[in-house]
Amino acid sequence: MTTHRDAPAPPADTSSGPGARQAFVLLRTVFTVAPILFGLDKFFGVLTDWEQYLAPQIDALIPGTAAQHMINVGVVEILAGLLVAVLPRVGGYVVALWLAGIIVNLLLLGDFYDVALRDFGLLVAALALARLATTFPRRGRWAATS
Repeated sequence: MTTHRDAPAPPADTSSGPGARQAFVLLRTVFTVAPILFGLDKFFGVLTDWEQYLAPQIDALIPGTAAQHMINVGVVEILAGLLVAVLPRVGGYVVALWLAGIIVNLLLLGDFYDVALRDFGLLVAALALARLATTFPRRGRWAATS
């Protein structure tokens, strides 16, 4: 007969341990900095010609030129990065949705499947950030996260 003392102990909750906190800080940093840098590059075009990644079907839906659309994309990306910095619990989901839109655009383009797959991995990481953010809420307006 099994008694209460014989039952195996439940595993310790390690979700708020140092490894989880480090993962949260790493994801938060990357999803703050990368969208801001990519967004800024939409204005300067140093990294690539961003217009090549715009599917004609999407370009036809939006008024203006592809170059103007990329400027708007840059603004959204900068705002998404700032949202992750301030409120990662929400910003992670916003970035994940944005990445889903990018993936659909790339699939419509019929090329850059490798980039779409990479962006899917980033989408999953953004969801992980949003989930981890519920474990590490900010304690005050300018609370440290490390």
